[in-house]
Amino acid sequence: MKRNLKSLIGFTMGATDGEIGKVRDFYFDDQDWTVRYLVVETGGWLSGRKVLIAPQAISGTNWQNDVFPVNLTKNQVENSPDIDTEQTVSRQHEIELYKHYPWTHYWAGGLWAGGIGTTGMMVGGTEPVEDHIEAGDLDEAGKPRVSHLRSYANIKGYMIHETDGNIGEVEDFIIEENSWKIVFLVVDTGTWLPGKKVLLSPNLIRNMDWVTSTVTVNASKEQIRHSPEYDPGKLVSDDYQRKLDDYYQTPV
Repeated sequence: MKRNLKSLIGFTMGATDGEIGKVRDFYFDDQDWTVRYLVVETGGWLSGRKVLIAPQAISGTNWQNDVFPVNLTKNQVENSPDIDTEQTVSRQHEIELYKHYPWTHYWAGGLWAGGIGTTGMMVGGTEPVEDHIEAGDLDEAGKPRVSHLRSYANIKGYMIHETDGNIGEVEDFIIEENSWKIVFLVVDTGTWLPGKKVLLSPNLIRNMDWVTSTVTVNASKEQIRHSPEYDPGKLVSDDYQRKLDDYYQTPV
C-alpha cells in the first residue's frame, strides 16, 4: 500500500518501555529515493532533542492510534549519538548510529527487509563497523563517503521545471510502505493549472539543483496537463500507478 509522507507527520514513536516522541521529518537518499530515517522529536524527557530512527526498527504500525512501535528501549535512544538534525547528516554520523544500534546498513550492498506494517524488523548480529568500512564506507582517501541524505521538510516547496517551463512545486511524497521507497512526488501545479495536483515518478527527474531549490523533469506541460487525474483524497492504487507509468512510459 502507498502512503503520503505528510500523513505520517505527528505519529508517535513508541519504544518497548514508553513513548520516544513524535515524527517531525524524514531523511531520504537522493540516489535511490528511499526514506532512510524518521526524525523524532523527543519532547520533555530528552529536552526536545531530535533523534534519528531507521525504518527497519519499526515492529508494526498502529494505524488506528497513529503509532510506530519500535524494538528499542528508551535507554538505547537516550544514549544514541547526538546528531544535529538541523545540519547535514554525514556518512560518519550514520556510521556512529550503526555502531550504536543493531541495524543492518543500507549502503555498500547492505540490505534490510520489511515495511511499515511488518513485525520483527530489527536485525541482530549485524556485521562489525570495520566490515562496513571495508565494504566501501570510506573513500580512497580514508574519509567517510559523502552522504546523499536529504530532508523531506526542506525539499517541500522546490520548484518543478520541465522541458518548456515551470509547472509548480513539490508538495508531498508518496511512498511504498513495504519498502519506504518514494514512488511519486506530489506536485501542486499552482496558477497555470488551478486545482490540479499531479504525480511524477522520480524516474522522470533529469536534474536536482540543491542551490536553487529546483527540480527539472523530462516531461512537457502538455503531458502533465493531460496526465491521469490524481485525487489527493484517495490512496494510490496499483492500477492507477500502472496507468501513470504507461502514460509517461517510465516504469517505476
